Amino acid sequence: MHYFAGHGDTPLMLANTGGFGLRALASDMQSRQRGGKAFLSLEAGDNLLPPVAVAAGNDQLACLSLSGHLLVFPLDDVKMQSNGGRGLTLMDVDEKDPLVSVAAFGDTLKIQGLGRGDKPKEELLRGAVVDTHTGKRARKGRKVEGFKKAMRAVG
Repeated sequence: MHYFAGHGDTPLMLANTGGFGLRALASDMQSRQRGGKAFLSLEAGDNLLPPVAVAAGNDQLACLSLSGHLLVFPLDDVKMQSNGGRGLTLMDVDEKDPLVSVAAFGDTLKIQGLGRGDKPKEELLRGAVVDTHTGKRARKGRKVEGFKKAMRAVG
């Protein structure tokens, strides 16, 4: 579904549409077997989201659902799991409102989606606006104003 090419010491954030995720190093996912390695467990109906490289200085994680709910919490709340598995609950989501994007960021977050009239819209969030979406891991988050449908969060 997705791939990542980079140095083995690169920390990655892995998540699925069911709201679960974990952190790992790129080298943790390497395998000697030709067929690959099972690393992130998925429930029936869940899909894997693209892996997100965590750059130095990124200390927050943003989770965005399809309906535009955004939850921001400290990246340290998600532990490193070198053996993979199911991971932790990042955000409380359901089948009708799945997790669509995760982003590791420092102080500025970009949200992309559809606004009024289904026109593409991009918005930069920082400071007090990010603080209004900050909460504890595994919560629903708050809706980002002005988006009919959210598609992606970029750190």
